[in-house]
Amino acid sequence: MDVLSLRTVTIDDWPLWRETRLAALAEAPYAFKSRLAEWHKGGEERWRSRLAMLGSYNIVALLDDHAVGMAAGVPGDNGISELRSVWVGPKARGRGVGDRLIAAVETWALRSDARTLKLAVIPGNEAAIALYRRNGFVVTRQLGSLLSDGVTREQVMEKALR
Repeated sequence: MDVLSLRTVTIDDWPLWRETRLAALAEAPYAFKSRLAEWHKGGEERWRSRLAMLGSYNIVALLDDHAVGMAAGVPGDNGISELRSVWVGPKARGRGVGDRLIAAVETWALRSDARTLKLAVIPGNEAAIALYRRNGFVVTRQLGSLLSDGVTREQVMEKALR
């Protein structure tokens, strides 16, 4: 029987976060602005620093104790928090893992007094866009960050929490 659990990741869990993030970037490079080669640099200190981001919330989904997904919440200004680094591995897709990761970050955002949760998604990543829509996110008119091609921008979505 498959047992799915979510684990809040701390600075000391940097090896688990690194393993999961590198798996995400290798398996789904089309889904992220960051590239795998960028994250191989820096070593332990870089990973610890990423997890030490003040007020951030980082979780890994474990299926039978194997990392199969991840997500992060980052506090922002004016009652807006961000959902970042969402990924579900191929073995865990279709099992509600993405929904559980988003719900956990949403709960964190509400506890942090956020009124809105926003995210940026790569245009054309229809599976992710469908996941976000299913979880109540809507496309905004806000311009996302410019991608490496110098033309395409991330698509910004948000969800009102209060």
